[in-house]
Amino acid sequence: MTNRLFKTLLILPAILLVLPALAQGAGAPPATPIDGGLSLLLAAGGAYGIKKIRDTRKS
Repeated sequence: MTNRLFKTLLILPAILLVLPALAQGAGAPPATPIDGGLSLLLAAGGAYGIKKIRDTRKS
Protein backbone atom coordinates (compact mmCIF):
# COMPACT_ATOMS: atom_id res chain seq x y z
CA MET A 1 0.00 0.00 0.00
CA THR A 2 2.83 2.38 0.82
CA ASN A 3 4.42 1.82 -2.60
CA ARG A 4 1.16 2.68 -4.37
CA LEU A 5 0.68 5.82 -2.26
CA PHE A 6 4.27 6.88 -2.97
CA LYS A 7 3.79 6.48 -6.72
CA THR A 8 0.55 8.43 -6.61
CA LEU A 9 2.11 11.27 -4.65
CA LEU A 10 5.01 11.33 -7.08
CA ILE A 11 2.97 11.28 -10.31
CA LEU A 12 0.09 13.57 -9.31
CA PRO A 13 2.17 16.80 -9.00
CA ALA A 14 3.89 16.03 -12.30
CA ILE A 15 0.53 15.75 -14.06
CA LEU A 16 -0.76 18.94 -12.45
CA LEU A 17 2.36 20.85 -13.53
CA VAL A 18 2.08 19.67 -17.15
CA LEU A 19 -1.61 20.50 -17.66
CA PRO A 20 -1.13 24.30 -17.98
CA ALA A 21 1.53 23.69 -20.64
CA LEU A 22 -1.07 21.91 -22.78
CA ALA A 23 -3.36 24.95 -22.89
CA GLN A 24 -3.93 26.49 -26.32
CA GLY A 25 -3.55 30.17 -27.01
CA ALA A 26 -6.46 32.23 -28.32
CA GLY A 27 -6.90 32.80 -32.03
CA ALA A 28 -5.94 30.91 -35.13
CA PRO A 29 -2.33 29.94 -35.81
CA PRO A 30 -0.44 32.03 -38.36
CA ALA A 31 -0.69 30.90 -41.97
CA THR A 32 2.16 28.74 -43.26
CA PRO A 33 3.76 30.19 -46.37
CA ILE A 34 4.11 27.99 -49.43
CA ASP A 35 7.55 28.70 -50.77
CA GLY A 36 10.05 27.25 -53.21
CA GLY A 37 10.46 23.97 -51.34
CA LEU A 38 6.94 22.84 -52.15
CA SER A 39 7.37 23.88 -55.77
CA LEU A 40 10.54 21.80 -56.04
CA LEU A 41 8.78 18.78 -54.56
CA LEU A 42 5.92 19.12 -57.02
CA ALA A 43 8.32 19.44 -59.96
CA ALA A 44 10.32 16.41 -58.81
CA GLY A 45 7.12 14.38 -58.43
CA GLY A 46 5.97 15.36 -61.91
CA ALA A 47 9.33 14.45 -63.44
CA TYR A 48 9.30 11.11 -61.64
CA GLY A 49 5.76 10.41 -62.87
CA ILE A 50 6.71 11.21 -66.47
CA LYS A 51 9.76 8.92 -66.20
CA LYS A 52 7.60 6.08 -64.88
CA ILE A 53 5.07 6.52 -67.71
CA ARG A 54 7.84 6.47 -70.32
CA ASP A 55 9.44 3.38 -68.76
CA THR A 56 6.10 1.59 -68.76
CA ARG A 57 5.46 2.42 -72.43
CA LYS A 58 8.92 1.13 -73.45
CA SER A 59 8.40 -2.32 -71.95
